[in-house]
Amino acid sequence: MTAPIVIAAGGTGGHFFPAEALATELAARGHALVLMTDGRAGRRTQGVFANTEQHVLAGSGIAGHGIGRKLGAGVALGRGTMSARSMLARLRPAAVVGFGGYPSVPPLLGARLLGSRRPVIILHEGNAVLGQANAQLARFADAIATSFPLVARLPSGANTVLTGMPVRAEIAAAANSPYPSAGGELRLLVWGGSLGARVFSDIVPQTLAALPELLRLRLSVTQQARAEDVERVRAAYAAAGICAEVAPFFDAVAKRLADSHLVIGRAGGSSVAELTMVGRPSIMVPLPIAASDEQGANAASLIEAGGGWMLRQPDFTPAALGLLLAGLLGDPARLAAAATASAGLARHDAARRLADLVESTVAATASTRLRPAAEGVIPAHLQRDIPARSQREMHAMDSTS
Repeated sequence: MTAPIVIAAGGTGGHFFPAEALATELAARGHALVLMTDGRAGRRTQGVFANTEQHVLAGSGIAGHGIGRKLGAGVALGRGTMSARSMLARLRPAAVVGFGGYPSVPPLLGARLLGSRRPVIILHEGNAVLGQANAQLARFADAIATSFPLVARLPSGANTVLTGMPVRAEIAAAANSPYPSAGGELRLLVWGGSLGARVFSDIVPQTLAALPELLRLRLSVTQQARAEDVERVRAAYAAAGICAEVAPFFDAVAKRLADSHLVIGRAGGSSVAELTMVGRPSIMVPLPIAASDEQGANAASLIEAGGGWMLRQPDFTPAALGLLLAGLLGDPARLAAAATASAGLARHDAARRLADLVESTVAATASTRLRPAAEGVIPAHLQRDIPARSQREMHAMDSTS
C-alpha cells in the first residue's frame, strides 16, 4: 500500500481551507490521507476528510498568555508531540504537510523526532510574513510553500517555492466572475474572520447610517457578526432604512462574494486569496493583535497592486470609513478598476502547485535516502537525523568492508 500523506491543520478556516484544498487534489491523484488536527476543529464529517483516518491531538497556542497559561500550553504541546510521534511511527507516512498555527506543531515536531526514519516535512505559509509556528518549524522543513512572492522572516537558504494559497472549492468555482454593474443597487459584504469581528459591528452600521440618503438607500449589506451582536446590528440597519442580512455564519459565501461590489474585512492570507480569486475590491482592517503584523503585510500586497485599501484598526472610525466609502461607492469606475487589479493577483493553480511540490519533494528525498544503501555513503544532511549510536555502527561497518 502506498505510504499516506499526513495533513496537519486545524483551528480557523484560514488554516483549514487550504489544507482541505490540497487534500482534495492529492486524493484525486490517488494518495491516501491522514488528518491530524486539534480540538477546535474536531472530527471532520464532511468533505475530503469524511472517510479518512483522523487524529485529534492535544495542544494549544502559547503566544499572548500569562506564564501559567504558557506553561500549561507547553505541556499540552509536549503531550501532543509525543502522541503524534507514536502515530507517525505506526503510519510511516511519505510526508507531513503543515499549514501553520499551533495545531501543526505536534505532528511536525513528532515527525522530526523520528530521526532518520522521518517523513518529508513540508510547510505551507499563507501570509506575507512567516507565522510564529512556521518560523520555529522552518529550520528542519524539506520545503516551504509560500502564498506571496515575498515573505518576511524566511530562514536563509530555505527551499521555498511560490505555490499560492489553495482556496476552498466553491471559491475556486467562482473565479473570474464578472464584476457586477454598480449602476443601481450597491452590495456590500462585511466579513470578519471565522468568528466575525466586533469592531465591524460597532463601526460599519454607524458609518453607513451617516451616508447621504441617496447613497444609503441604494445599499444592500451582508454582514457577518458575532452571535451576541446580531440583533443590535440588525436594529441599527433597520433604523437607518438599510436593507441588510446579518448572521454569524453564511452559506454560499462564494456567491455572496461574487455578487458584492465592495468587501470590508480582515486581511488574513485565506481572505486575501479568496478576494483575488473572485476579483473583488476590499477595504482591509488588519488584525491588530497579530504578533508579526502579517495581515498588514498581506494587505500591502493588494494595495500596491491597486486592488484594495487599508485602514488600521485605530484609524477605523466612522469618520474615516465614511469618507472612504463615500468616494468609492460614488465612483463605480474606480471600484471596477480595483476589482480587475485584485483579480490580477490570483493564483488559480495553487492546489495543483502545492500537490506537485509534495510529490516532487517525496520523490527527491526517497532517491537521496536510497542512494547511501547502494553506495555505502551517508549524505551529511541525513547524518544529522541518525542517532549517534547508529552513526558509530555504520562507520564501523565501513571500516571493516
